[in-house]
Amino acid sequence: MADCLFCKIVAGEIPAAIVYQDAEVMAFNDINPQAPMHVLVVPRRHIPTLNALTEADDELVGVMTRRAAALAAERGYAERGYRTVFNCGAGAGQTVFHIHLHVLAGRTLTWPPG
Repeated sequence: MADCLFCKIVAGEIPAAIVYQDAEVMAFNDINPQAPMHVLVVPRRHIPTLNALTEADDELVGVMTRRAAALAAERGYAERGYRTVFNCGAGAGQTVFHIHLHVLAGRTLTWPPG
């Protein structure tokens, strides 16, 4: 999508601190981190919200989740704990309408989140 921030990052049009990429997903550091580790895992393909996912996307969501776990493990947070969050819609805090999985770690995270 031409006006999507994350599509522009995926396309290399906007720089980002990329920490992982493959044929399906890209992960980069959040520019406004809410924890010492705050990485976003995004699909390369534009999907605006979780509501737009279909059964055909089940594997993609699994890839995103497994990549989040791998990034947490690589940074030493697997045993200490980390949080993954998908926000869906403006009322839930989604500000970029391209699905993305937040991976947060490195500080005590409270519940409920806010």
